[in-house]
Formats: sequence, C-alpha cells, structure tokens
Amino acid sequence: MADFIQTTNTKTAVRDLLVPIANITIFDALVQDIIDTNPFGCTSYVESGVTIDPVVRSKEAYDAKVIYENLEADTIGDVSVQVATVTAFGTAASHVMADDDLATAIGGTQSRDNAKDTFSCKLKCHDANSETYYVTLSRTKVRISSYTDDAIREAVEAWADGKPELG
Repeated sequence: MADFIQTTNTKTAVRDLLVPIANITIFDALVQDIIDTNPFGCTSYVESGVTIDPVVRSKEAYDAKVIYENLEADTIGDVSVQVATVTAFGTAASHVMADDDLATAIGGTQSRDNAKDTFSCKLKCHDANSETYYVTLSRTKVRISSYTDDAIREAVEAWADGKPELG
C-alpha cells in the first residue's frame, strides 16, 4: 500500500483583540472595507468558468442577545437569535424585542445585551501567488488560515495594525 505524501504545509495565525469590536456597525464596516479596498492585494480568479472576486464573504454568523429581567432587575431569562447576515441580525433582534407575548411568557421585561452579541465573518481571499486563504473576523479575534506564504500574514497584519478598531 502506498504512503501518504505531504503536499502542502498550511498555517494559521490569530490576533486576539484587547478590546472587543464595539458593535455590529463597526464590525460590518471592517469586513466591507476589506472587500471594497482589497488591502491584501488579492486577485480575481476563474472557477468552473465563473470569475470570482478577489475577496468574498464565505461564511457569516451573528448572534444577538436579549435578556429578560424581573421587577428587581434580576435576569430571569434570555434569548439568543442566531442569523447568517448583518441585515437579519438587526431585524431578528428587533422582532424579539417587540415580542411582548414572549416577554410575558418568560415573565420579565426584555432588553438588548449588546455586550454579549457575537459576530463572525469568514472571507475567502485569493492571493496574487494563486493561494486561496481565509481571513476570519470575529468580535474578539482576527484569524488567518490556510495560508503558506508568510507575506500573506504580513499583509493582513499591516492592515490590522492600521485599524484602531482592532487595537
């Protein structure tokens, strides 16, 4: 039987943020900035006869938190709304906040707990060297994965260094 032979050696790098990204608006602006300005120097490519943009959203996950408090301000319940887009995030959170029947069933008054919201967007990037890699932004981290060329990490790091939101 033949042996497996290693063909690639991919890397992952993570930057833990000292302060979480403040809100969904700032988070989405950072993601859109990467797509619009292409700060990593990515290139478009053709896959199955279709031209793919240099940077595309690959996977997204957004989680809005709503808590319910009794008259003594004790938390008596909570709801997490998990959605796949920024637009759905705001809409779903608004619907839960407006659902007085749900608040009555839980037995408290609803309020948003923005500090516990989570966001994540994985970007698929195509480097000029033909390498495909991923940059994942979350509220508390920036992760680069599936890259081999250290110049990719350096380009992402230089971009992140210039963004005060990523302190």
